[in-house]
Amino acid sequence: MPANNNNETSEISMKILKTALLASVLALGVQAAQAAETQIKFGHVGGPGSLFEKSVNEFARIANEKLEGKAEVIPFGSSQLGSDSQMLNKLKLGTLDLALPSSVMSSVAPEFSVFEMPYLIEDREHMKRVRNELVRDVLYQAAEDKAYKIIGVWENGFRQITNNVRPIVVPADLEGVKLRTPNGIWRVEMFKSYGANPAPMALSEAFVALQTGAMDGQENPLVQIYSQRFHEVQDYLSITNHVYTPAYVLAGARWNRLPEEVRNVLIETAEEVEAFALQQGEMLDNSLVEKMKAEGMQVNKADQKAFVAGSDAIYAKFADEVEGGKKMLDKVSQLRKQ
Repeated sequence: MPANNNNETSEISMKILKTALLASVLALGVQAAQAAETQIKFGHVGGPGSLFEKSVNEFARIANEKLEGKAEVIPFGSSQLGSDSQMLNKLKLGTLDLALPSSVMSSVAPEFSVFEMPYLIEDREHMKRVRNELVRDVLYQAAEDKAYKIIGVWENGFRQITNNVRPIVVPADLEGVKLRTPNGIWRVEMFKSYGANPAPMALSEAFVALQTGAMDGQENPLVQIYSQRFHEVQDYLSITNHVYTPAYVLAGARWNRLPEEVRNVLIETAEEVEAFALQQGEMLDNSLVEKMKAEGMQVNKADQKAFVAGSDAIYAKFADEVEGGKKMLDKVSQLRKQ
């Protein structure tokens, strides 16, 4: 073969090789861009060691294994992405993928206020039945009507009262106590009916309010009390179990932009972690009372019968004002142990 033909062949081969290399580089760039686009930001207000942190981290671990690089769940705890209310707005605007709201959902749709009713949930076995036979039907739809999507129901927990005034044994002991509550009209109504002075406030602001005396007390599950270090600035812990609050794995405007395969993994994993959240919640409840006693808190058990007797008015108000409220309350009652 003449030399010039060999040179031409070499030049063509080099061009083909360069084209192939360029195509590979471009493909890698596209894949990298796609990976960046499918980072799934999961925000929550839980502090280090909280049930929220444990549950979200477990979700991220399992989901990321299943996703195999197609997308990545990245947790943001300790209110890094804002308060519950702020994260609800970000979900709706499409600047956040997932959040873990709890009591604040009563400000989204009135149906969620059913979990604001005192002494509604007996125990976690009762909650499982309520979750499967009420929440997945009524509350999932209520969220979708407001442009949100629930993909799992985890736990915030049974709530207790701490304060710096006195032990809380009966509702009258709350008379005049300035009490931080989450943002929700029914929690405020309930504590007003008990005689307290409730004030809604972001969880991230509560420690300073308690430390400075702007608030006398607050109410939260034990794991939130401990992880937020409220025991360091509160004298009394009263075991009231006055409300059980679920936590909802919530998506918003970005949900339908995720690939179907990714959405399916997230739903599957959120439901898988439901059992983990309940188990962890129970374990933490069993250990934290003794820890807080050891760190100097005075602990007492409230008279739950007195609190139940003092709750008739809030139940009547809920049944009267919330559409379908009585039906939901009856359903929850039917799901108690027979």
